Amino acid sequence: MARNTEIKARIADLDALARRVALLATAGPTEIAQDDTFFACPHGRLKLRDFGDGRGELIFYQRADQTGPKTSFYALTPTASPDTLREVLTLAHGQTGRVVKQRTLYLVGRTRVHLDRVAGLGTFMELEVVLRDGEPVEAGEQEAQALMQQLGITPAQLLDRAYVDMVRDKLSEDTCSHTD
Repeated sequence: MARNTEIKARIADLDALARRVALLATAGPTEIAQDDTFFACPHGRLKLRDFGDGRGELIFYQRADQTGPKTSFYALTPTASPDTLREVLTLAHGQTGRVVKQRTLYLVGRTRVHLDRVAGLGTFMELEVVLRDGEPVEAGEQEAQALMQQLGITPAQLLDRAYVDMVRDKLSEDTCSHTD
């Protein structure tokens, strides 16, 4: 299974961060619409990513919920029928959440820098340092930490949760505040 080291951070001024990333980028920016549907999965997370143009990817991943750099193991397969696949997976496993975002992708060497506008949540950045087979996790962690410093990302901005968990929490809060 492929691996990367990643971090997620809340960003107050995404446009300012985009300017800093652009100075370091070797490729990008690339705009990507993403509609992620999550399904029940006992040993990790399973999501269907719909790009809105008839293409999609089924992605399975395992990652600890912790702040700072963390290793993610993942496998993905493309699909030309995301709507049909969503229906089949919903019938088989049930949906556990949905995240809609507009992502701007930059590459800084082998690191994918995602600047995300997540519906209902706000603005975020993700770094994904793609690890080579057999490469120590520490190498990816050091690279992520160095890029965080270059971009001015502080430890206080780091998040330990997936977007889908934050969306679910926000829905619970909104439901509770409407029933009070």
